[in-house]
Amino acid sequence: MESAIKMEKIRIRNQMLQQRERMPRSKKIIYDKWVCERLWEAVKAHQVKTLHTYLPMGSEIDITPFIEKCLEKDLVVVVPKTLSKRRFENLILTSLCDLESGVFGTRYPSGNHIFQGTYDMIVVPGLACDGEGYRLGYGGGYYDTFLANQMKAFKIGIFYPFQKKENLPKEAHDIRLDKVVSKYPLEGKRIW
Repeated sequence: MESAIKMEKIRIRNQMLQQRERMPRSKKIIYDKWVCERLWEAVKAHQVKTLHTYLPMGSEIDITPFIEKCLEKDLVVVVPKTLSKRRFENLILTSLCDLESGVFGTRYPSGNHIFQGTYDMIVVPGLACDGEGYRLGYGGGYYDTFLANQMKAFKIGIFYPFQKKENLPKEAHDIRLDKVVSKYPLEGKRIW
């Protein structure tokens, strides 16, 4: 049974990566901007002072404008540096100009200013999500390992509408998100 779950996750990952790569740039730009607005609303609603977020790469949702706004408003912004054994080293971000290249195409802040505190909100990327708040990532287990120790933080996942599935295969280590952003109303019509 466990093998069937893993195989289904691989199938969904591959499908979502292909769909994301084929997405029209014009739609991506509109949706990414809308997501940045929803994230900022969540920051205000939850009175976030300390934020953990990913730095976008490839065809992921580009939340760079949101991150810039957080830095402008003097929030503490922390981003992961990917290490071995499903671990992050969480580094304080002060500028999007001074970044180094990491594994798997990731980027992280120069200077190794490690953050040791707690987070008010965590922005989580992924390849798929479902109606119960579960997500499917790239398969490394980094976010599940990290989120397992962050139960008090507000965990928000962001996805394109086509990445939402009715039900994802789940394993015991999968962590449920508090909120999933995956719909886009444009004057009552979806752009997809």
